[in-house]
Amino acid sequence: MTGKMAFKPTLSSVAKEAGVSIPTVSQVMRGKGRISEKTRQKVLKAAEKLHYIPDSRAASMRSGENREIGFVLNQFANPFNAEVVSGAVDLLEAEGYLLSILDTRDDAARQGRQLEAFIRNGRGGLMWVPALNTPEETFDLLRAHGIPTVTFLRQSGDSLDHVGVRNAVATETATTYLADLGHRHIAYLGGTDMTSVRRRRITGYERTLAARGLGPAIIWPSADTKRAGLDAMLELRAAHPEVTAVVCNGDMVALGACLALTRSGLTPGREVSVVGFDDISDAAVGTPALTTMAVSPQKLGRKLAQVLMDRIREPDMPVSVSEIVAELVVRETTGPAPR
Repeated sequence: MTGKMAFKPTLSSVAKEAGVSIPTVSQVMRGKGRISEKTRQKVLKAAEKLHYIPDSRAASMRSGENREIGFVLNQFANPFNAEVVSGAVDLLEAEGYLLSILDTRDDAARQGRQLEAFIRNGRGGLMWVPALNTPEETFDLLRAHGIPTVTFLRQSGDSLDHVGVRNAVATETATTYLADLGHRHIAYLGGTDMTSVRRRRITGYERTLAARGLGPAIIWPSADTKRAGLDAMLELRAAHPEVTAVVCNGDMVALGACLALTRSGLTPGREVSVVGFDDISDAAVGTPALTTMAVSPQKLGRKLAQVLMDRIREPDMPVSVSEIVAELVVRETTGPAPR
């Protein structure tokens, strides 16, 4: 290390290096103006040599447009969320946008601080999974600043665009499939807080039990991780040995439940059937491969980003609600009820 201070490359230093005017460098960087190919190449080589990166914030102040999108979600550690983000990034990068991730961990106070910072830094749009107990003031704040916003998974009111899943229909499908296989004691495993998503999934499960004359409903909580799913499945088996099938709140819980069965000397899909929810990439490569309600998280992320792009381009278009229908993907963790 030397004591010499490094200077950030600027339009001026690139112009000096290339032997051209500052406006010429500015035009080349923005792809504007009538610049000869020879001059353009000279400027680009100078910029590369000096490691110059155009200041997007300054450009956005000039144009009134910001090319950075925020994604505020809960539990980024969940592979489902990571795959959704991956799909959103694919589309946004192609459109020339940068994505920044904020993880509220379902804390409304933390979410409030993050959104205020988000507004101060002037992001161009927001994709948002509202935290539990989000106060009305948070919605007022976003409306007051006119930030293009799409809620994801958890819908709040009818004033914002929304992308979600038809949750009750999905768990009805999963529970009906298990009932058709002859299962009479089916539990719902996973989730801890009664979010709108979990409430609707439980509603679909309970609706099928009632329609088929099965029951009682057994709703067993678990955090949405593989380790928690493993522990919860062992506890569920100890308390309700009659259960031969479980509908899970997510694939991570389901994969943990399958691990619990295997460690107990049982085979998922033989003694106890397990259905997941999401179809994360690990579901297909599990041992055994997981039967699940597939919502294709990467496609869901692309859909979410597309709705936001539409809102940015057409600020006055009617509010849109898009709900994806989950598809039952049958693999190895389900089978006929044991006799």
